[in-house]
Amino acid sequence: MAPAETPEATLETNEVVHEKVDQPADHQPADQLAAASQDALPKTALSSEPSIEDEPAPHLHAKTFLIVFAVCFIYFAQLINVVGAGAQAQTVVAVVGGSSDSVWLTSTIAIFTVVLSPVVSQAADYWGRRWILIILTFCGVIGSIVVARANSIGMAIAGFTVTGIAYGAQPLLHAVASEVLPRRYRPWAQGATNLSAALGGVVALLAGGAMTRNGNAEGFRNYWYLATAVFAVATLLTAVLYTPPKTPNQLNFTTSEKLGKLDWIGYALLSSSLVLFCIGLSWSQNPYPWSDPHTSATFAVGLALLLGLIVYETWFKTDGMLHHDLFNHRNFAIALGCVFVEGLVFFAANNYFAYEVSVLYETDTLRTGLRYTINMLVYGTSAVFAGFYCSKTKNVRWPAFAAFVSMVIFFVLMATATPSATSSRNVWGYPIFLGLGLGICLCALVTVAQLSTPRELIAITSGLMIGMRSLGGSVGLAIYNAILSGHLNKYLGANIAAAVLPLGLPETSLGDLISALAAQDTAALEAVPGITGEIIGAAVGALKSTYSVAFRWVWVAAGSFTVVAAVAAVFLIDPKKEFNNHIDAPAEKAEDLYN
Repeated sequence: MAPAETPEATLETNEVVHEKVDQPADHQPADQLAAASQDALPKTALSSEPSIEDEPAPHLHAKTFLIVFAVCFIYFAQLINVVGAGAQAQTVVAVVGGSSDSVWLTSTIAIFTVVLSPVVSQAADYWGRRWILIILTFCGVIGSIVVARANSIGMAIAGFTVTGIAYGAQPLLHAVASEVLPRRYRPWAQGATNLSAALGGVVALLAGGAMTRNGNAEGFRNYWYLATAVFAVATLLTAVLYTPPKTPNQLNFTTSEKLGKLDWIGYALLSSSLVLFCIGLSWSQNPYPWSDPHTSATFAVGLALLLGLIVYETWFKTDGMLHHDLFNHRNFAIALGCVFVEGLVFFAANNYFAYEVSVLYETDTLRTGLRYTINMLVYGTSAVFAGFYCSKTKNVRWPAFAAFVSMVIFFVLMATATPSATSSRNVWGYPIFLGLGLGICLCALVTVAQLSTPRELIAITSGLMIGMRSLGGSVGLAIYNAILSGHLNKYLGANIAAAVLPLGLPETSLGDLISALAAQDTAALEAVPGITGEIIGAAVGALKSTYSVAFRWVWVAAGSFTVVAAVAAVFLIDPKKEFNNHIDAPAEKAEDLYN
């Protein structure tokens, strides 16, 4: 059926204008392989989607579903690594040292996701998805081996840096899962990717907790050997199951022409600004004050480069990683802002929920993991529900709003937690609200973003969404680390001293006591000169009280951002007419789909 030209739709019609730019990505039907290149297309050409009544429902077969399974398994592998990086961070530094640098175990992953997402998304339109997915996922194998064999904090960070390269493929997972299915099933595609992520999180928490429980900190090595195997299987599945035909962009441009189309200046500004920005924030009060150039100058230079990126992409580069055609509909800008906050939320919970539980309530790493597993189980269930609901009702605005409200409830509850036994029991239930929010949120936001932008730009749309999510995580981790470290540096020593010195502990033993408490080293604690059971009890109470307040400010900060996102989500517009039977990049031949 030939598409008919229509006038540009208004927001009130819930239609989205699709301006032709590059050719669609992988899985092009064979008769499109001779289509003209991007440069030959009229810049004002419009393509309108057939209505759901006009375009027949395709008959999908195993090939399509196996491709979705393959990319979902990559997501499963990625979550095993990133959840482990957050939940096992304290275990890793207990073995290799460098507790003050533990935030970089996850920050490197978040930063690489931000920096690589736009690069990979644009490159995939010219070199294809397949080999990029295979090569980047294999980096997870290499990085996991490095982490498993790490004997210093530097080597551990280096290992996570290599695994971080694998996360550059994350936007392609969302793109491929969506583009091989009818547009009306986009929420199902995003629900499937989120379900695989939730299952990866469950395995990460339970396997990680089991391998490191009973003081077996060295067990983290076995955990990352497990991650190595999972990444290897994901790489193999992708190589075997995902074999799309070459696209016009792969065939019609030379390598030098393809390289020339990439946004190199934008990439350089993004990567340099983000790294300096996060380093400056992470150094705040850990160990430098804001008055020290290490913190202030680094932060200022990063911020200046970030402003330079905005200026460059706004006025000098219209078709770069922030392609201007993406912003024809307000939905995409709102979705970007909301997914930034979703990243803040995920990394706050991923890094600090298990951390707080292990300090205040649990000594068994498996029980700590079980508490956070509740979030992952609800996350997976709500992702499936969101896929069904959004596909059935063609509604994404109110699910997105409800998701952020649920996450606000989680942060409010966590901010009220104390070291008491009552709070310990109640905290078991709090992750339910987090899981509900996370499962619905990403499904709704990625769906509305993909359906509100030109279908030819689905890869860069997904890249910016996932990149912005990880940017939120990177910025959030730096902010949270500054809040937590600043509070502990200011109050922890003073509060413990106030609790134990009146009980007779020699002042010269105070440093050894604080060090033993921080390391949770029972043998070192009992060896502190002048120590008694009463002094240990008072010291532990002061430590838990101080940490409880420090964590409270982390949750308050995260919750404040989430309130803003909830308000923004109300202004989304449901793109109802985009929920149709059209498949943007079929994995099967037309005669198989419609015969």
